[in-house]
Amino acid sequence: MKRKLLIFAPILLLLPLAVWFLPSLLPDPPYESLDNEGLQRMVQEGALVVDIRRPEEWRQTGVVDGSHLITAFDERGRVTQEFPALFGQLTNPDQPVVLICRTGNRTDTLARMLSEQAGYQQVYNVSRGITSWIADGREVSPCPSRGSDLRC
Repeated sequence: MKRKLLIFAPILLLLPLAVWFLPSLLPDPPYESLDNEGLQRMVQEGALVVDIRRPEEWRQTGVVDGSHLITAFDERGRVTQEFPALFGQLTNPDQPVVLICRTGNRTDTLARMLSEQAGYQQVYNVSRGITSWIADGREVSPCPSRGSDLRC
């Protein structure tokens, strides 16, 4: 028992350092992260903004004005059947696209997939999501339902 403790003690002591340094060793993501200022700038420039949350989330918080609404992941975290077709109709790999969700986790996953697997060149992830946008006092529009143009 003491021998096992002697072996694992140094590992346990070094683990916090490894966790602290690990992000600096990872390659940069294949997309660009946006803060609220960056999102505001992209909206003003007329960039395509896609809110990938579920309808109940749009209704709960509202959406960034002008966002297109396409649910990317179901409640279990699986890509929805409608997402690839609707997203493909809305954009193309050469067009800039801004992705937003609640906190930036789902859009991180999707931005990586679009950049690495679907050939999208200009993908932007709102890194802290709509919750940060709202907390910053930014304007949202109510969204009772999505229209045929994929907007509220």
